[in-house]
Amino acid sequence: MKKDIKLKGQLKLYMQWPGIMILFLILMNIWIFRMDRKAGLLMSAFVLVYAVVIGIMYFYNKSLILADMVEFAAQYGIVQNTLLKELSIPYAILLDDGKIIWTNTQFREVLGTTIRKDTYLSKYIPELNRGVFPKEENESVSLEFNYLDRDYQAEIQCVSVEGFSETEQLLEIPEEKEYFIAIHLQDVTELNRYIRANEEQRLVAGLVYIDNYEEVMESVEEVRQSLLVALIDRKINQYIADFSGIVKKLEKDKYFVVIKKESFNRMEKDRFSLLDEVKGVSIGNQIPVTLSIGLGLSTDTYAAGYNYARIAIDLALARGGDQVVVKNNKGISYYGGKREQTAKNTRVKARVKAEALREFITGKERVIVMGHKMADVDSFGAAIGIYRAASAMKKKVNIVLNDISVTLRPLYEAFTDDPKYPDDLFVTSHEAEELADDNTMVVVVDTNKPKMTECERLLRLTKTIAVLDHHRQSDEVIENAVLSYIEPYASSACEMVAEVLQYIGDDLRLNSMEANSMYAGILVDTNNFMSRTGVRTFEAAAYLRRCGADVTYVRKLLRDDMASYRAKAAVISSAEVYRDVFAIARGEHLGIESPTIIGAQASNELLNIEEIKASFVLTEYNGKIYISARSIDEINVQIIMERLGGGGHINTAGAQFPYSDMERAIETLKKTIDIMIEEGDI
Repeated sequence: MKKDIKLKGQLKLYMQWPGIMILFLILMNIWIFRMDRKAGLLMSAFVLVYAVVIGIMYFYNKSLILADMVEFAAQYGIVQNTLLKELSIPYAILLDDGKIIWTNTQFREVLGTTIRKDTYLSKYIPELNRGVFPKEENESVSLEFNYLDRDYQAEIQCVSVEGFSETEQLLEIPEEKEYFIAIHLQDVTELNRYIRANEEQRLVAGLVYIDNYEEVMESVEEVRQSLLVALIDRKINQYIADFSGIVKKLEKDKYFVVIKKESFNRMEKDRFSLLDEVKGVSIGNQIPVTLSIGLGLSTDTYAAGYNYARIAIDLALARGGDQVVVKNNKGISYYGGKREQTAKNTRVKARVKAEALREFITGKERVIVMGHKMADVDSFGAAIGIYRAASAMKKKVNIVLNDISVTLRPLYEAFTDDPKYPDDLFVTSHEAEELADDNTMVVVVDTNKPKMTECERLLRLTKTIAVLDHHRQSDEVIENAVLSYIEPYASSACEMVAEVLQYIGDDLRLNSMEANSMYAGILVDTNNFMSRTGVRTFEAAAYLRRCGADVTYVRKLLRDDMASYRAKAAVISSAEVYRDVFAIARGEHLGIESPTIIGAQASNELLNIEEIKASFVLTEYNGKIYISARSIDEINVQIIMERLGGGGHINTAGAQFPYSDMERAIETLKKTIDIMIEEGDI
C-alpha cells in the first residue's frame, strides 16, 4: 500500500531537486577532473558522499513527510469544520427534497428552536420549500422572507456531488440527484429599515386645482366671494399641514404642495378626505367646490417627480376632475372621481378645437374617420358628422367600419343605398391601412384608447391624428395625437361633433339623413335625454333639428324587433339584487345577432326598479363576457369597470372578460364590488 502512495505536484518537484543537483555536480566534477586530476578525485569523493546522504534522506523523510501531511490534513479538516460551524453566517445543507442534513450554530440560533436533522426546513420556514430550490448545477436562487419579526435574505445554491455514492459508504444518492442544497442567510432587517426610512423621507410633489372656480364664484354673492376663497384656502392649508407638508398658492385656483412619502401613505389610507372636506364648504354657493389633485412619485429626481405631478393633474382634469391621480415609475392610480363634472355653458373650447381641426383637415388630402370596435349609433353618427365637415373642404373621406350591428344596419344601409355618397365611404381596417399615407389625417371619435379603435395599426401609419371623445381618459391614451378634444361632461360624441360643426365653417349644413344619424347617437347615449343631459345637449339637438332631423323617423329607427324584445325581457327576468342596491343580470344563449346591445338596453331598464342604484348586465358574445354597467347618480360605475379593465362614464360604463364562464364573471364582479365598498370607493 505504501508503494502505491506517491507524491505529486509541487511537493514532488521539491523532493526531486536534490537528485537533479547531483547531475549538475557530476558534470562539474568531470570538468574539474579534466582540469586537475587530484582536484577531480577529491570532488568525486564529495559528490559520492552527497549522493549517499541525499538518497538516505529522501527515502527516510518521504514516509515522515507523508505522515505529517496526513496529520495536517486531519487537523486542517477539524479546523475547517470548526470554522464552518462557528461561521457568523447562518449556513445549512439540505437534500433535494428540503430535508436538513447539517446546520451550523448560527443557523440554529436563527431558527430559535431545536432542529432535528431528519426534518424538513419548510416546517420552520415555509418560504424555503422544495418549490423554490434550484435544480441545475451551480444554479442559485435569492429570496427574502420574514421569520420571528426579522427580515432575511436567503441565497440558495445547488452544489453538485457527482460520484458521491461511489466513495461514501454510509449514504447512497441516486445518480440523477447527486447534489446538495446549500443555504446561507443574511439578516437584512436593519438594511430594510434604513431603506424604508429613506423611502419615507422622499419628497412627493403635488398640484391642487379647483375644478369649477369660475362657476362657484358666479353662484355666490360678490361680497362673499373672498370669504369662500379664504375658507377653501384654509381647508387646503390645514389638510396639508396635518400631514407635515407645505402649500404654495400659484394662482387663484391652483396650489403647489410638497409632502413626504410617509405622509402620502397616510393620505392614501385616509382616502384623500380633502376632496370631501372642500365639497362641504358652503356659504350660499349653489355649486359645491370640487378639487383635482395630481401627485408625482419619482425615485430618480425631484424634477421628474414634479413632471409626474403635471401629467397626473392633466389626467385628473381630462377625466372630469373631483379626484386624485397619482403617477409613479410603475404606473397610475386613481382615487375619488365619484361626482360627475359640471358641464360648462361656454363654447369657447369647442370653437378653438373646431378652428384647429379645420386647419389640420385643410393641410391633408384624405381624412379617415374611425370609432371604437363594435361601433354603436353614437360612434357612427359622430363619424358621419366629421365626414360632412371634411367633405365640405373638398377632401376625400373614408369611415372605418368592420362590424355592423342590428341597430346600426338601418343607418348604414341608408347611406350605402344613397347614390349621393361614394361607394368607398365605408372601408374595412385592411382597406384603410392601404389608403393611409403621409398625406392622410386620422380622426378618432367616441374613444380615446388605442386598443379600442377599429384599427389600432392605422394610428402608426400617419402622424396627423385628432381625437374627439366624451369618455373619461385613462393612462392608456393615443399619445401622438396633434389634437385632443376630450370632454367627460358631454353626453355623447355626437353632441361634441354637433358643436364643432357649428364653428368649423359658415356654409356647412347637414342633410336630413346625416342629422338623423347624429340625433340618434345623442338619443341612445342619453337614454332618451334622461342621462347626462345638460344645456348644451339640448342645444346640439336643436341644431340637428334645424338641420332636418326627423324625431319620429329616429324613434322608429331605434325600435327593437320581437326577438330582441323577448331577449331583453329574458335578461331582465334573470336579474338578482345584490347588497340590496345592485341589480345583476345575465344574457346567455339569447339567439340574437347583437346581444351586447340588448344587454345595454336591459341595463338601462333595470334602473327603473325602485331602490336599485346601479345595474350590471353580463352578456356572452363571441367567447367573451361583456358587462354593461349603468347608474343614475349615487354610484360611480366607471371606477368599478376600471377595476375590471374597462371604463366609460360615471353612470354609463362597460368592461369585458376574455372568457365565457358566466359564473366566474359574476363572482369576479361581486368580489370587486365588495372590495370597493370595504375600501370606501363606493
